Amino acid sequence: MTAAQAALTRFVAEELARPVPPAVATFAAELAARGGQGVVGVLFYGSALRTGATDGLLDFYVLLDRFDAWEARPLIAKAGARLPPNVEYAETTAAGMTLRSKLAVMTLDQFRRHARHESRDTTIWARFAQPCALVWSRDAFAAERVAEAVSIAIRGASWWAAHLGPARGSAADFWLALFARTYSSELRVESGSRPGSIVEAAPERYGAALRLGWAAEGLAFREDLNELAPAISEDDRQKAEGAWKTRKRLAKPLNLLRLAKAAFTFSGGADYIAWKIERHSGHKEVVTPFQRRHPLLAAGPVLWRLWRKGVLR
Repeated sequence: MTAAQAALTRFVAEELARPVPPAVATFAAELAARGGQGVVGVLFYGSALRTGATDGLLDFYVLLDRFDAWEARPLIAKAGARLPPNVEYAETTAAGMTLRSKLAVMTLDQFRRHARHESRDTTIWARFAQPCALVWSRDAFAAERVAEAVSIAIRGASWWAAHLGPARGSAADFWLALFARTYSSELRVESGSRPGSIVEAAPERYGAALRLGWAAEGLAFREDLNELAPAISEDDRQKAEGAWKTRKRLAKPLNLLRLAKAAFTFSGGADYIAWKIERHSGHKEVVTPFQRRHPLLAAGPVLWRLWRKGVLR
């Protein structure tokens, strides 16, 4: 690990140690107990982390040493090995209230591979370039491993921000350009203003992450009056654009496959998808008894219809 990579990992480790509501930490510990010593760590991210609200759906990533540590049917474990992560629903009672969560399960090695900018799957680096918290870890060494893995995601996102962003601009300009690309390429129901609100919530943090990420990737850049200019040739930018087109073509099909798999792998999957669509778009999708009994069969036609209507972009 270079000095620049170590500096980024320290930055990430400090961010991962941010405090969270006690009920969230308790919930994470309950989830980790399901996998015993096979669980490396549990990450908490998303809107609930930013706002501190616990009345919505909490988002967790459970990182494993190996898939067979998690309680899952062999077919589902195999699906997670081929198309990670597996997504499940869980709830618990803490401090007299019901907490609900969507948890994604994958191995730490899978996380690291998908976090690199070379990955054709943009999900991990796009998500974990944003703030997150390590709410449970097996031990101090495991916490270090998770911090290093999340730093790879920031490096991956920073690399793409440099190659797809403006020739020069503020740190926010680079992140906004990147998130506009990732949000438009994925299957999303959120408003188009979402990328801006994410960066505006912590502008100094994103500025520091970008500079550290570029340094860790070995990308030289100039800075003048808070304007940054990465040293990237026009030829390298054109190659990156070509590589991005491949990822954009793959993004929505991968999202559709994951949504269909999610409807199959956790209880309440059809209702969860309908709730998520209504929450972010205002479009109410009525779930039929057939869809609840056969979520995998029903998911494809429903998602295709919503995509054709423009509810999913």
